[in-house]
Amino acid sequence: MPFRPHRRQVLQGLAAAGAAALLPGRARAQVAGERFLIVVTGTGGASIIDAMLAIRASESANAATLNTFPDNQVESIGPFRAVDQRLRGLGPLPYSGEANQTDFVRRHVDDMLVVTHTGTSVNHLVAQKRALTGNDAWAGRTLQEIVAATYGGRVPLPNVNMGIGGYVEPGIDPALPDRARAEPVANAQIWALGLDGQRGIAQAPPRDVLTLSRALRARLDERSAFTRTFGESRALQRWLERRRQATTLEDANLIEKLLFLPDTPASPLASLGLASGPDAERVRAAFPLYLTDPLEAQAALAYLLIVNRVSVAVTLGPGLSPGVGGQQTVDSPPLAFDFSHSAHRGTQALMWSRLLSVSDRLIGLLKAAEYADGESFWDRSLLYVASDFGRSRRRPAGATEFASGHHLNNGSLIVSPLVRGGRVLGGVDPDTALTYGFDPRTGEPDRGRNMAEAEVFAGIVQALGVDTSGTGLPDMRTVVRG
Repeated sequence: MPFRPHRRQVLQGLAAAGAAALLPGRARAQVAGERFLIVVTGTGGASIIDAMLAIRASESANAATLNTFPDNQVESIGPFRAVDQRLRGLGPLPYSGEANQTDFVRRHVDDMLVVTHTGTSVNHLVAQKRALTGNDAWAGRTLQEIVAATYGGRVPLPNVNMGIGGYVEPGIDPALPDRARAEPVANAQIWALGLDGQRGIAQAPPRDVLTLSRALRARLDERSAFTRTFGESRALQRWLERRRQATTLEDANLIEKLLFLPDTPASPLASLGLASGPDAERVRAAFPLYLTDPLEAQAALAYLLIVNRVSVAVTLGPGLSPGVGGQQTVDSPPLAFDFSHSAHRGTQALMWSRLLSVSDRLIGLLKAAEYADGESFWDRSLLYVASDFGRSRRRPAGATEFASGHHLNNGSLIVSPLVRGGRVLGGVDPDTALTYGFDPRTGEPDRGRNMAEAEVFAGIVQALGVDTSGTGLPDMRTVVRG
């Protein structure tokens, strides 16, 4: 009998390949006004004054003791700032690295919107969730749940979440349709292999036998003492509905459409009767580190979920594990942005560069993918960089590297053709390094005002074309492209 590996062997081979590399839908019916939300998480606390609102030393009366930059490191691109840095160490870690922000800002300046705000918690999990719910601004629903409930009626998995911590926490609105709740994904590289109950499994029974077995299981379940006792449980009903949905995912051939791994000895897809989807080569070229960098793998899957009309809300973001590019370079510090506790300047630089690079490539793919009638998927998308909170502003006098703590005051980056881009809403006081707010209707700066989480939340929801009448959300028309 010829050797036929099963899925577990494929997964083991992929793990080995990844470790070695670290060494030195379109056919689905459209929904009127359909929109797509991409949430990129600034896990650990992405500081806006280390990126688009960076302060030049010459602008501040307190430059030596605030988080300001040498003038020659800060480039102005439209209303935004960008800081490129070459690092010769990362706090106690003997790794070098390069960080680039200018490429992204130059390329996307017209679609970029920075919104200042002040949060309500410096606890990671609490703040992460509030960045997505606007501090329970709409009955505790997350942005992703709202988009999934509004535009996800004809897609199989409206809301896919690859985040961690508070970013993957569900909302608390009991009235939310179950199908709008997030489908969590722990490993984007191999997740697609679990979307079929028969394909890719060595010596699996034929499809008709599997269908009969499922039908028998359903009849037995209906008559079981467990179902008679707990049949009205919403959790059980949700689980049974997910199980019934399996055939929908199988009929749509999502196991191949969302599979971007190549056929190699480490992942022998052909021997399992599988092949990667038609867009796999494109995403592998855009995200070449997909085997060793979970964030690149997430971005690859995010693109496939959107263009194959599987999801309308996708969430991706860095985890807490370090990413080492070789013996001397680091691509991602441990704890993501929160390594700023040990090395603020280098951590913020590397992590912002990492998020912007992946986002840039994802946007480029969406721009090249036609939605309909000459319109691209990007024309209907909004990318939101959600952050836990900001970071403390002070540093030892003249220090080029220093530690920072958590701080409520910050700002967020939104990138989309759906917003009135090329603007900063609010601003930053160079003498305190604190951001200030703006008039939510006109967008005029208001130094006496701090924006709330609910206002950022409302602006995103309204830019996505969601009807917010009767919700009590503030009017954030200045965010929306008119």
